[in-house]
Amino acid sequence: MTYFIFVMLVALILGLIAVASNPTPYFAALGLVVAAGVGCGILVSSGGSFLSLVLFLIYLGGMLVVFAYSAALAAEPFPEAWGSRSVMGYVLIYFVGVMLAAGVFWGEWHEGSWFLVDGLKEFSLLRGDVGGVAMMYSFGGWMLVICAWVLLLTLLVVLELTRGLSRGALRVV
Repeated sequence: MTYFIFVMLVALILGLIAVASNPTPYFAALGLVVAAGVGCGILVSSGGSFLSLVLFLIYLGGMLVVFAYSAALAAEPFPEAWGSRSVMGYVLIYFVGVMLAAGVFWGEWHEGSWFLVDGLKEFSLLRGDVGGVAMMYSFGGWMLVICAWVLLLTLLVVLELTRGLSRGALRVV
């Protein structure tokens, strides 16, 4: 199980590097989907199946709609592909940065502290992830309101950035 989680963490890092390094939205969408899917898989392997499902549906359902809209408005006739030099340069820089950070924090890595959410199930009445969702709604209501405002602000920023020369979707592509 430890090797499986390690492979999923490496895939998560590669997906995040793919999103961060590619300036073209078409090819970065694949990295975004991989990163979201693998991140939710890591949550499932730790026992948080309900939280993983909710995050996957909200993130891929909501944010990819905004992403697809902005990609449609920012259409490029010749987008930069994975093999171009600028993209590979960014990939190399981010990969070296991740390796340096891993070298710095390698001594603090304790895989023995991993345990499932239901590892202490004899002391609780509910599953760990369902109890966490209840706590999020009861004590973190103001945080949900802030997150909703941040998502609205993100939507407005993306729409403003992809607006073009103040003609919106009516501009000539």
